[in-house]
This record gives sequence, C-alpha cells and structure tokens, in this order.
Amino acid sequence: MSDSYSRLMDGLYAICLLVASIALMIMVTVIPIGIFARYLFDNALSWPEPVAIVCMIIFTFIGAPVGYRANTHISVSIMTDRLSPTGQRICELACDILMCVICLIMIWYSTSLCAAMWDQMMASLPGFSYGEMYLPIPVGSFLAMLFVIERMISGPQEHRPLVMLGNSH
Repeated sequence: MSDSYSRLMDGLYAICLLVASIALMIMVTVIPIGIFARYLFDNALSWPEPVAIVCMIIFTFIGAPVGYRANTHISVSIMTDRLSPTGQRICELACDILMCVICLIMIWYSTSLCAAMWDQMMASLPGFSYGEMYLPIPVGSFLAMLFVIERMISGPQEHRPLVMLGNSH
C-alpha cells in the first residue's frame, strides 16, 4: 500500500507543482499589465489586482504542500540535531501529528469560510465569488494532510526522483 500511495502522491505532487507554477506565472504577468495600464496609458484596469490576489492564494496554498513534501520549507533544527536518532524520530512524528491537526483545523474553518462567502460576488471580477476565491485554502490543506500522512507511513520523500526534480539539494 505504501508504494501505491506514494505513486498517487507523486501524481498529486506534480499537479500541485504545475498549478502553483501557472498561478505564479499569471500573477507575475498580470501585475505589470496593471502597472503599465495605469501609468503609461492612464487607464486603471479593475481586474489585475484581484486576479493577482487569487493567484497568490492559489500559489500559496497549493504550493505549500509541494514545499512540505520536498522538505524545502523553513525549519529550525538546532535542538533536534542534538537528539539521538530515536529522539529525532519522536520529534518528527510529533511534528507530523501536529501538522495533521493543523490541516484538519484549516480544512474545517476554511470550508466554513468558503460556504459563508460563496454567494458574495466579487465586484472587480464579475462571475466569481469570494467563496470560490478562498477555495484553494481547504483544497491545499487537504493535499498537505495527504502528504503528511504519506510522510508518516513511508518517511521523508525528498529523495524521490520526481520530488528532486529541480531541487538544489
């Protein structure tokens, strides 16, 4: 089961990486468009800022699970480096359990936020609601929890070929 679960997580990892990358590229493209329209053409467009915000939410909450699985997130290991291998494994398990709890809390409250805001339409992006804008939060939290469960079952995944792709370690 562990191997098939990790293969499934490889697929989700690749999708998350692609979605986060596209969101970042769109955000980086849209912001200069808004700046050029405002200052060069004296025509302030209403859509670049909300599109950039949506892309930032997507990039952050869909990209964070990618960073967690690749173990490229910021961590302070000054204390755990001094522990025995058993102590380090206990700390890693405790962190994974806490991550699962945090993911569950984020899924619960962000789903409630999306439901509460689902019918409130964005004035600057007609056709989109604030609930849809915040949807990457529970989705990303769920994906992060899946990667945490994988880490608890199979151990760290940063040495898998797909995860090492583009990695500088």
